[in-house]
Amino acid sequence: MDLVLDPPRGVAPLRLGMTLDEAVAAVSGWGEPRVLRRPGRNSAKVSASLDGVGVQALLEGGPAVTAVELWWPGEGRESATRVLLHGDDVFRTPAVELFRRAALRGRPVDTSRPEHPVIPGVSLGFTRQTSQEVPRDAGGLPVYVTSVHVGGRDYYDHLRADRG
Repeated sequence: MDLVLDPPRGVAPLRLGMTLDEAVAAVSGWGEPRVLRRPGRNSAKVSASLDGVGVQALLEGGPAVTAVELWWPGEGRESATRVLLHGDDVFRTPAVELFRRAALRGRPVDTSRPEHPVIPGVSLGFTRQTSQEVPRDAGGLPVYVTSVHVGGRDYYDHLRADRG
């Protein structure tokens, strides 16, 4: 199966703006989703796994999904599920190449925080850190991203240098 990143709308079948019940229903076909509510806070997470790829719908401070995060299966694990960004397999394309291709499409990646690069204009965030034994580049970062986060239109805008 392919999970196609669709920033800033989400990752089908999870869409930003869904209610908690809608998010649970969207991932229920993959197995029993887990719902975590934070006591005293108006936030929740819906977690599921699709063939080893971790998926989480985040409801950060309100009744609707504000972001979707996906994780690679982990060291030594394989998955037939692909997470795609414009046809590129996010967890199997070297990060340098993934980011180069994004820049060629007019979406330069902010790598000022190397372990947490972002594409602010389309609200995509990536993680390049893990404690697992994985191939690393000359700077010590994992060669491949270990998670990707799809937020709403302005999710990462606070990081943009061109905003005041």
